[in-house]
Amino acid sequence: MADKKKVLVTGASGYIASRTLPTFRERYELVLLDVKTTDRNGEAVDGIQIADLTDPDRDKYRGYFKGVDAVVHCAFKGGSFENELENVQMAYNLYQICLEEEVRRVVVCSSNHAADYYENLIWGDKWDVVTPDMRPLSDNFYGWAKETYEHLGFVFATGHVDEKKLENVQVRIGAPRETILDAADPKDLKHIHRELGAYLSARDQTQLFIKSIETPNIEDENGVPFQIFYGISDNSHSFWSIVNARKVIDYQPEDNSALRFAERLAELTKAARDDG
Repeated sequence: MADKKKVLVTGASGYIASRTLPTFRERYELVLLDVKTTDRNGEAVDGIQIADLTDPDRDKYRGYFKGVDAVVHCAFKGGSFENELENVQMAYNLYQICLEEEVRRVVVCSSNHAADYYENLIWGDKWDVVTPDMRPLSDNFYGWAKETYEHLGFVFATGHVDEKKLENVQVRIGAPRETILDAADPKDLKHIHRELGAYLSARDQTQLFIKSIETPNIEDENGVPFQIFYGISDNSHSFWSIVNARKVIDYQPEDNSALRFAERLAELTKAARDDG
């Protein structure tokens, strides 16, 4: 591909990044950063350079961001509230150094948990669908941190920091697993519905990331280059809206969980019917 974009990926040894790297390696000039060079199975990931983006001394990793067109931010530290605070610090460090080094756009791995409070309402039969323009509300620290990523990203997108706008896409990742129904209970139909609705295939994730990187204009109706997209496939059981992703970046997911898991779903449906 002529004139390849230079794309930096954080958390490059992690699972989410691993689903896109094969295509990214062909399509972009990559800079891969993480705090370790091996994946969850202990296997080396080619090309990773060590950088701790929670460190507020941005000069320690500034060189990696020079000449970069876009950043895909997958890095995070899981667990305690203290770790989530570090994740927020890391998001700030990332946004700030991108602004300083004139990186045009960041694509951030947010999560469906940024608004997971609404799921309680959905499965309590009080709500039908969640859209990206609803106020993000979570009932846990992980989701709170993702909300904060999004709010902080919006601040940088408005141009109020150093009078420069950092284009910003937040992808609320759904269920990026091929094992969503492996341990499903036939009696728990709402959980089955949830897993089918949240499913995100690897190729749809890759398309979503690529279009989030490459779409020329992501401005909202007020001229702010900021978007939140739900990261799911074209699922018949969907309860999160991807209308804006289709409209803004022409996201055209190719997979549907009802078809992908049709045989397993038939097993579960039969078991539920027989038990009932």
